[in-house]
Amino acid sequence: MCGIVGYVGRQDAVPLLVEGLKRLEYRGYDSAGIAVQNSHGVELRKCAGKIIGLEQLLGTHPVQGSTGIAHTRWATHGAPNQTNAHPHSDCADEIVLVHNGIIENCDVLRSKLTELGHHFRTDTDTETLAHLIEHAFEGNLERAVAAALSHVEGTYGIAVISSRDPDKIVVARRSAPLLLGVAENGEGATWVASDVAAILGHTRNVVYLDDDELAILRPNGYETLKLPGRDGEGLEPIQKEISHVAWDLARIERAGYPHFMLKEIHEQADTVRDAMRGRLLQEEGTARLGGLIQLESALDVAERIIITACGTSWHAALVGEYMLEEYARIPVEVEYASEFRYRNPILEPGTLVLGISQSGETADTLAAIREAKRLGAATMGIVNVVGSSIARATDGGVYTHSGPEIGVASTKAFVGQLTVLALFTLLMGRRRGMSILEGRGIVSALEELPGLVDEVLAGEEEIRQLASEFQSARNFLYLGRGANFPVALEGALKLKEISYIHAEGYPAAEMKHGPIALIDDEMPVVFIAPKDSVYPKIVANIEEVKSRGGRVIAIHTNGDERLHGKVDHLIEVPKTLELLQPILTAIPLQLLAYHIAVLRGCDVDQPRNLAKSVTVE
Repeated sequence: MCGIVGYVGRQDAVPLLVEGLKRLEYRGYDSAGIAVQNSHGVELRKCAGKIIGLEQLLGTHPVQGSTGIAHTRWATHGAPNQTNAHPHSDCADEIVLVHNGIIENCDVLRSKLTELGHHFRTDTDTETLAHLIEHAFEGNLERAVAAALSHVEGTYGIAVISSRDPDKIVVARRSAPLLLGVAENGEGATWVASDVAAILGHTRNVVYLDDDELAILRPNGYETLKLPGRDGEGLEPIQKEISHVAWDLARIERAGYPHFMLKEIHEQADTVRDAMRGRLLQEEGTARLGGLIQLESALDVAERIIITACGTSWHAALVGEYMLEEYARIPVEVEYASEFRYRNPILEPGTLVLGISQSGETADTLAAIREAKRLGAATMGIVNVVGSSIARATDGGVYTHSGPEIGVASTKAFVGQLTVLALFTLLMGRRRGMSILEGRGIVSALEELPGLVDEVLAGEEEIRQLASEFQSARNFLYLGRGANFPVALEGALKLKEISYIHAEGYPAAEMKHGPIALIDDEMPVVFIAPKDSVYPKIVANIEEVKSRGGRVIAIHTNGDERLHGKVDHLIEVPKTLELLQPILTAIPLQLLAYHIAVLRGCDVDQPRNLAKSVTVE
């Protein structure tokens, strides 16, 4: 959930590392720090709070060096203060490292190391790694790192430097993302990062490390190796493919928008186009998803699909359940990834497990996929980030091609996931008896979808004015039925995430089983009420709320007159197939949450306590 960037080369590392940290600010963090190796040894600068505080510290206490590592921390062990900020060092301040992940056996390791005479200065689990490496060090940093990691239980992405073995960075990973940046001028690998955004201004050539791999970075190149057994002996060289990142730095700039979140909301027509590009087959009335070729036989025999995800991706999965059961006629279950592997799941032959994650690094979802594979199930992923851990761990999958999403609260990634789920539903439906005419109708509706998204976005000013009326509300209720019930959950989550207003999403009919007790003239109730197969039912639910004095905002279909006069505020969305309607109804809720949060003075792009990619369980 934190950010790592490191550089070894011939330039002054400090400005390069600070620039990289700024590119990672969107991930969420509570402290920042930097360490550089120079003729004085390894010097650290770190502080609680934002990177601007680190810059101020570097201004008053400058440091230089051509080898360095830097970090933004999201606290797990120990309070978010200067002492607990990364980087962390050994007893002699000669070995320094940054770390993403959690050392689960840190208490046991700390006790043993304390008995051996090591002195701890922080409350973090990470510091145990620095002392472990110190204890194992015999003149070679990579061997010491490998030996130390053999005692570790948990997850890690680490970068280590030492004045005792200078001019190199040793990095390693297990279940936490880490990549190398390979200089495009032929000088070799000079970068390490947890996210390609940190180094994109310098290179688009990257090497993605897999679990239990280690790399040594030097000014003139890099080596990649497989981590050995418990004695640290026998580091085994391996060859890694160099990948080219297709998107450029312009895609992680705000482009004139006041916030990344608003920019990403307005990119959603392109999100839908990019997710569908080259994948629709009008004549055949189906979709072509090349990443599923290796899964063709599993798709043919699939009798059940389990979708596993977290947060916003879990809401997308719930919509996918409606899509697949209605149009492909296959049973679907949606599981919280955090619970899936701990309940001894029953995976019978014919079960396909599908993991959904924007980052492709979500720790719980990755663990669920690995558990499914261990139990013999076919696995599939829907992710945004090319080369991510989930993309590499699954048997096949589909990229959403949404591009970088910088705002912590997911918007375009959600729409990209829904679009890919619609494509997958079309593919599965056509394989399972859907007629070619129905398939062609879905293809035509998908092709019209980007234009309909633009129509929804054109109504932003009306939503902004609506936000001013409700910015002081203390509670919201979001209600929907059918495939729009998960949209209600997602709308409530967006409001909670960025405005800090309490909000709950429910199936509209469930309101009568408890939440109706909350409704009064101070409770805004948002209904997702397009004119679909359950429309008459949700109109009745609206009547129930209005009869109790509730203030109703309704998302409804253009041209629908029935709700005029029945609700306090109407937000129109265009008509499309019921399969695709959640893509359109979600967007006004994103805009409503955004404008309420802005009016309340909240940090929209970096909400408190949140991180973009949750890489710890």
